[in-house]
Amino acid sequence: MPELPEVEITRRGIEPFVLGKTITSVAVRNPNLRRRVPRNFARLVVGRVVKRLVRRGKYLLLECDGGSLILHLGMSGSLRVIDPGTPPREHDHLDLVFGGTALRLRDPRRFGVVLWSAGDVSRHPLLARLGVEPLGERFSPEFLYRATRGRDVGVKQLLMNASVVVGIGNIYANESLFRAGIHPRTRSGRLSRARCERLVAAVKDTLLAALAAGGSSLRDFVHSDGASGYFQQHYYVYDRAALPCRVCGAAIRVARQGQRSSFFCATCQR
Repeated sequence: MPELPEVEITRRGIEPFVLGKTITSVAVRNPNLRRRVPRNFARLVVGRVVKRLVRRGKYLLLECDGGSLILHLGMSGSLRVIDPGTPPREHDHLDLVFGGTALRLRDPRRFGVVLWSAGDVSRHPLLARLGVEPLGERFSPEFLYRATRGRDVGVKQLLMNASVVVGIGNIYANESLFRAGIHPRTRSGRLSRARCERLVAAVKDTLLAALAAGGSSLRDFVHSDGASGYFQQHYYVYDRAALPCRVCGAAIRVARQGQRSSFFCATCQR
C-alpha cells in the first residue's frame, strides 16, 4: 500500500498540473471502488477550480470552491498525469480532466477512494479521527510518550494506528524501529522518554529519506510521470528475512504481528 512518502510524492507530482486549474470533465469507467464513486460525481465537480492540494495522512485533498475532492490510492492505486486522449487500459477507472491534461486513477485492486465533500473536509468521517502528522511539529517525543502510556499493544502496531499518527504503514514502521533500535514487539507502555525521543527522530529520518529517494516502488506504485522510487534499495530490514543485517551481520528475522509481517534484527533491536 502506498504510504506517506508515496502519497506525498504523488501530491508534489500532480500539483503543477491541477493547482489553479478548472475541472472540465470527468470519465468514470468503474465506480465500484472501496466506496462507490457518487452517481452525480460529474455534476458535483465539473466547473470547480482547484485552489489547494494537500495531503492528510494517506489522503489527497483537492480543495475547491465549495468543497473538496477526497482521493485515496488504496492498496494498489496510482495517479498519472496524461493527455486526455490516451486510451485507457484495464484498471484505469477514472479520469479528472483539466482541459488539455488529465489525472488518471489506476487501481487494480479497487481499494481506492474518490469522493466529494462539501464544506469543511476535516469533518468528513474518513478524516475526522486521524492522528497527528509524523513530519509535523505535533509529533514530538512528549506526544509519543503520552500516547503510549497505559497501552499494552506492540509499538509497531501503535505506529500504524492512524488515530495516533497517520501515514506510517508496515514498511516505514519496520524501518523506523530498526533505526531507533527498538524491537517491534516492545510494549508501547514500557517505552521510556529517551526511547520515545529516539523513535520520533527515527520516524522523521526514515520518512525524509524515503521522500528523497522517491518513495518505495513495490508492485504497483509509480510516480505521476510513471517513474519509480528506489528507497527499497536502502531497506535495513523490510522484506530482508534471512539476509544479513547491514549493521551487525546477524540474519534478519520475520514474525507475524497484528496480521502483518514484522522484520527486525534481534541483535540491533531490543
